[in-house]
Amino acid sequence: MIKATEMKKGMVLQIDGKPCCVVDYQHVKLGKGGAVLQTKLKNVLDGTIITKRIRSEESLDQVFVDKQIYEYLYSAGDEHVFMHKENYEQITLGNDMFGEGVKYAKPNIEVEIHSLNGQLVSVVLPSSVDLKVTDTPPAIKGATATNQYKKATLETGLDVQIPPFIENGELIKVDTRTGQYLERVKK
Repeated sequence: MIKATEMKKGMVLQIDGKPCCVVDYQHVKLGKGGAVLQTKLKNVLDGTIITKRIRSEESLDQVFVDKQIYEYLYSAGDEHVFMHKENYEQITLGNDMFGEGVKYAKPNIEVEIHSLNGQLVSVVLPSSVDLKVTDTPPAIKGATATNQYKKATLETGLDVQIPPFIENGELIKVDTRTGQYLERVKK
């Protein structure tokens, strides 16, 4: 049993008697009532997506899944190839399984692939990845305000907002859960 507030993306929970993978969630504070988690869940058995509000004080049953470490190799169209770290077996996953993860994946990053009774359930990325800035406008001289951000395109095609002092070619750390800039990577 876990508290609803301990929920994470990729976690498999028993919801209404069915194993469901957490695709996304958002903490919402209602007017007079208590806080709730607005969740987007994927039924592991049939692949249907449901949205459900869960009270933050609720206890949930976690379904234990087999977790294996794989290395992301490459993508070709809608197919993404991974290699098992111990036996070098390769698997190919479609967008339905990997989805938004391709925006954060560059060759050789390690991901955790979860399976339940031999069926692949989810792909869990590391909490942050280092990506190179490939396209951003030049820094504005004297722009030192901390709340000013500019748009940047990263090596995987992901667009993020970054501080004005970051330039093309620099490595930055990006949070894979929120898609936000975390910090400049020091060389």
